[in-house]
Amino acid sequence: MPAKSDYYEALHVARKASQDEIRKAYRRLARKYHPDLNPGDKAAEEQFRKIQEAYDILSDAKKRQMYDQYGFYSENGFPSPGPPPGDPHVGFSGFDFTDFFANQPGAGPGAPEGAGFRDLFGQFFGRGGQRAEATRQPGADLEYGLTIDFWKAIRGTQERLTINRHDVCQVCSGSGQAGGQSVTCPQCEGSGSVAQMAGAMRFTLTCPRCGGSGRLKNACAACHGDGRIARPDTVEVRIPAGAANGSRLRVAGKGSAGTMGTPPGDLFITVRVEPHPFFEREGDDIRIRVPVTVWEAGLGAKIEVPTVDGKALLKVPPGTRSGQRFRMREKGVFNARKKAHGDQIVEVLVQPPEANDERTRELLRELATLHPGDPRSDLWRQL
Repeated sequence: MPAKSDYYEALHVARKASQDEIRKAYRRLARKYHPDLNPGDKAAEEQFRKIQEAYDILSDAKKRQMYDQYGFYSENGFPSPGPPPGDPHVGFSGFDFTDFFANQPGAGPGAPEGAGFRDLFGQFFGRGGQRAEATRQPGADLEYGLTIDFWKAIRGTQERLTINRHDVCQVCSGSGQAGGQSVTCPQCEGSGSVAQMAGAMRFTLTCPRCGGSGRLKNACAACHGDGRIARPDTVEVRIPAGAANGSRLRVAGKGSAGTMGTPPGDLFITVRVEPHPFFEREGDDIRIRVPVTVWEAGLGAKIEVPTVDGKALLKVPPGTRSGQRFRMREKGVFNARKKAHGDQIVEVLVQPPEANDERTRELLRELATLHPGDPRSDLWRQL
């Protein structure tokens, strides 16, 4: 038995975490460590593999129950004694393996009840079942990292992506067989055996597709018996107005094709938005900094300020201080999903005049005479 992994620790969740908490933790960590977003980073790639493995177990109720009962906490292997031979329903302290192995090779539609259980342990202990002609594997989900500029995110955009995905082989219609020659089995890659996870336990089983020979007879020459062909595909994606940095979009059915008529996976797109040199975005709000003159701040004024939708008037009240912030309602980002605008927060920066001539200096000295107060006097009382 391999070294145990703490799947809860891998996802940074508590052992009593809900499925929603596990799903959110997986999505957050998958975005952080995905290989497409960390090219060439082997550590991130390994971390992503651990996260995927942990989520595969903890997101499935039966797998999680078995892992909790026998994976992390099991110190002495399986408990004994077990049920009567041939009974797949009970045993291992009452754990029902029937549903857990329902999707395993040899346990498809029409298979005898408990066939997956007997197949797995029969092969493991040398009582292998009959060879399966083919396996049904649903299509894998694909991840794609898309970078767009600030304005495309604000206004929405239509993007054309080129992705590499597995599509159904048109020669054999996905069966993998077309009267061709013997080829290396694509499922076990010629080894004749495949790994099977059961909680934290890993079993090596006879490959159900080639029966352990490592070769496929009458394999389709076009797809080499896999039933699918890797090829580039063009996907049109609509990025909604107001898309935020790190947002995730799902395109149903645009992942890799499954085998033997099983449905394809989905395409998940993680959006990265380039920052803007002036507009700073926080959620659906926009923050900007705007300079004003001393007399505008002192006397009050109506000034034009830029927004993501064009110019707008901001009323600066008399006596405005530098650093003071004003909220402009519904002048922020329009969120297409919420059908609402955010706000724009304007920070005012008071700029003193440049005293490059004697007349300006004279006026400033006159102003100082009219207002002799010390603006720092309150500082000393606070010490």
